[in-house]
Amino acid sequence: MTPKEIRIEDYNYPLPDERIAKYPLAKRDESKLLLYQNGKIGESVFKRLPEFLPSDTLMVFNNTRVIQARLLFHKETGARIEVFCLEPAEPRDYALIFQTTGRCQWTCLVGNLKKWKSGPLEMPLTVSGHPLTLRAERLESFGDSHRVEFSWDDTRVTFAELLDAAGVLPIPPYLRRETERSDLKTYQTVYSKIKGSVAAPTAGLHFTPEVLAAIDTKGIGREEVTLHVGAGTFKPVKSETIAGHEMHTEFISVNRSTIERLLEKLGHIIAVGTTSVRTLESLYYIGVLLETNPEATSEELVVKQWMPYEEGSNRLTVERALRNILAYLDRRGADKLVTATQIIIVPGYEFKLVRGIVTNFHQPQSTLLLLVSAFVKGDWRSIYDYALAHDFRFLSYGDSSLLL
Repeated sequence: MTPKEIRIEDYNYPLPDERIAKYPLAKRDESKLLLYQNGKIGESVFKRLPEFLPSDTLMVFNNTRVIQARLLFHKETGARIEVFCLEPAEPRDYALIFQTTGRCQWTCLVGNLKKWKSGPLEMPLTVSGHPLTLRAERLESFGDSHRVEFSWDDTRVTFAELLDAAGVLPIPPYLRRETERSDLKTYQTVYSKIKGSVAAPTAGLHFTPEVLAAIDTKGIGREEVTLHVGAGTFKPVKSETIAGHEMHTEFISVNRSTIERLLEKLGHIIAVGTTSVRTLESLYYIGVLLETNPEATSEELVVKQWMPYEEGSNRLTVERALRNILAYLDRRGADKLVTATQIIIVPGYEFKLVRGIVTNFHQPQSTLLLLVSAFVKGDWRSIYDYALAHDFRFLSYGDSSLLL
């Protein structure tokens, strides 16, 4: 069977609603930790994670920060229209768009679209003591997405400040509740820095300053990458085989110094979360693209969904691929690689950089479960059966696992 022929129904399991954690534990690192290595399963508590990490490990974290991406407008008729900011359109750069004043454009999802026939939506606001009106105008539509221009009449106020004042933090739809004030803190990792995600990299939610300090004390290395998680992370697989599922494209950014550290630590890299896995594994294929097109633009370096499974895509050593990226950055006088990835990791995938994963328990029939199955060589069901039988909590606010 080829990866494209994988049937998603083979990745189903019973997940009762009461096993989905609606809220996090009061203390992040008191969550349960499932331990998996070479088919053996055990359990502990997350704050003891450093004890189970090999001493020569390099851990890689996704430092993205969730933005308050949901903007709720009300028409004079009383209709509520939700405009959900997915990714920057103009300017395309995340850092630049958050600093814009006056106007900017985003690719958005729109809730209750049938009530927004034409014309702008308006929202009166006060931001940092400045009263203003935020307007949203739909410019064009493509599929489920819409290009929306936001404008506001006070150029002292940035779009980042607008979102902080008016936006609602998007929590996963399967929590089946409204966002609460506590989520503003609990749905961010303690090391989040770079704004841009519409969902948290949830494996990181268990880490506390104390756990990070214990990792440092043990002499285990830590590096950070950025992948901004898109709403597509919750997109269900609706096709019978995985070939019919289109992965979302997500922004990634990796510092030159991190790539140098990865080269030093090949064979000892543990990724925190599936987003870090996808970022790290994408680096290999970016290096492959640079082998034949060393002057590629950032758009030409986007890793396409099925590239890892194509003939000739796995011909380089990992070292050669990473050195291609360093040479590319040298030629451009750049200190970081910025591009995007659409990579899908399913059974049959051959892992290049990642030797361990810290990850939560994922939804049935999801691409995240396929990634876990790929890593544990198809042994996912024994892990999930154990978790279900031993009262582990599931999904974003649930418990976690260390897979080696």
